[in-house]
Amino acid sequence: MFKKILIANRGEIACRIIRACREMNIKTVAVYSDADARALHVRMADEAYPIGAAPSTESYLRWDKIIETAKKSGAEAVHPGYGFLSENAEFVRQVTGEGITFIGPSPDAMDAMGGKISARKIAIEAGVPVVPGTTEPLQSFEEARAVAASFGYPVMLKASAGGGGKGMRLVENEHDLKNALEAAQSEAAASFGDDAVYVEKAIVRPRHIEIQIFSDKHGNHVHLGERECSIQRRHQKVIEECPSPLNDAELRRKMGECAVLVAKAVDYVGAGTVEFLVSDLDKSFYFLEMNTRLQVEHPVTELVTGIDLVREQINVAAGAKLSFTQEEISWDGHAIECRVYAEDPDNNFLPSPGKITRLRLPQGSGVRDDGGVYEGAEVSIYYDPMISKFAVYGRTRAEAIDRMRRALQEYEVGGIKTTLPFFRQIVEDAEFIAGNLDTGFIAAFNERRKTHEISETEKDMALIAAALAFGDAQKTSSSETKTSADRRISRWAIGGKINSFSNRF
Repeated sequence: MFKKILIANRGEIACRIIRACREMNIKTVAVYSDADARALHVRMADEAYPIGAAPSTESYLRWDKIIETAKKSGAEAVHPGYGFLSENAEFVRQVTGEGITFIGPSPDAMDAMGGKISARKIAIEAGVPVVPGTTEPLQSFEEARAVAASFGYPVMLKASAGGGGKGMRLVENEHDLKNALEAAQSEAAASFGDDAVYVEKAIVRPRHIEIQIFSDKHGNHVHLGERECSIQRRHQKVIEECPSPLNDAELRRKMGECAVLVAKAVDYVGAGTVEFLVSDLDKSFYFLEMNTRLQVEHPVTELVTGIDLVREQINVAAGAKLSFTQEEISWDGHAIECRVYAEDPDNNFLPSPGKITRLRLPQGSGVRDDGGVYEGAEVSIYYDPMISKFAVYGRTRAEAIDRMRRALQEYEVGGIKTTLPFFRQIVEDAEFIAGNLDTGFIAAFNERRKTHEISETEKDMALIAAALAFGDAQKTSSSETKTSADRRISRWAIGGKINSFSNRF
């Protein structure tokens, strides 16, 4: 087993890995940019080293500095977390070339699954269903137009090298195709240094369901079930669940077997996630992509299966066999995770950086907060604004929703805007409670919210009109006996309602 591990990441995922290492009596090494000198992961680690200026291109993406720090600190392994260099095959080659263990899959597996087009080819060869689409990058607008016409609209343009919703465009008709293609290619080039884009048939109202897989160096491959990830903004997940409200044991088995086939096809080692689009109508499913790393939403799988995925990653990287077999995995209860971001939900989820002036975390049974901040910490403009992965567990989905509702009321973050108020509304939404989810959920939810606000406004206007009419009738019928005190009370009541109505706009 390793004695010391360097964590090539920051924020809440670095803190999560440090906690697992502490339980395993492994020393930890943190790296940090100038902007993160006072960050929580720096405070928690046994050792911490600066690696550059605030922009990630000058710090967390500088593998030369990270490897130099690993050698200087005597770290025997590097855990990449997620994001940054976690799926960079060349970084893995550089790390292992220095005799340091990389906690994750091989660079060849990363190369094979890192490109969405190559991943589609591998899935097809493995007999896994894929969304109808191209297996080569589009070479021209004319080709895109011909392919889209053959599939029928709507279609989805996707960056081959991408992730996190970058380089993706939904195209409803041919008129929008040219601009969408140019925008997708431009965004892909800026985000990944590769403007390759392919096209898929868009599945109407799909669910985004992923399967957690795990493999070791001894040829063992298993799946740990599914996570429902349909609630997204800008193609990025904000709420995840395990298990999915849609899935049953048979669908889980079929999707799990397909995910394992993909893992076997590339001799995968470590934790990975195979993502699918699933039709809400007939439960047909299609391979989407594979993430060759740990996922943000891994806590919900841990809560339901009882398996510590980070601990298992470290053990597998050290050469151990998986500590469980497929038959030994069970799914007990239900878990829900909310990604608490420093974002303004009422302003298109724009980042809300700044100082956290107050932080009060929920407590009680079945509550877990994987955070990366503290009261007084600064949310930087340079990085992803996620504050924590907040999850709850219940014996049933209904109990988990009740627990999340209660816990969100206790969760307080001051000084910045967060997604907490948005989540408090989501858990009260009838469609969410019923499990009626798809990737367009947030847009539909916002429409329902607007309709509700309009309905409430109309009720207020009716009450105001009735109150005014009642006041006029009272003046006419009892003007001689009405006291000045009564008039003041009546005016106060009506005025208060008007003021309450006005303050909503």
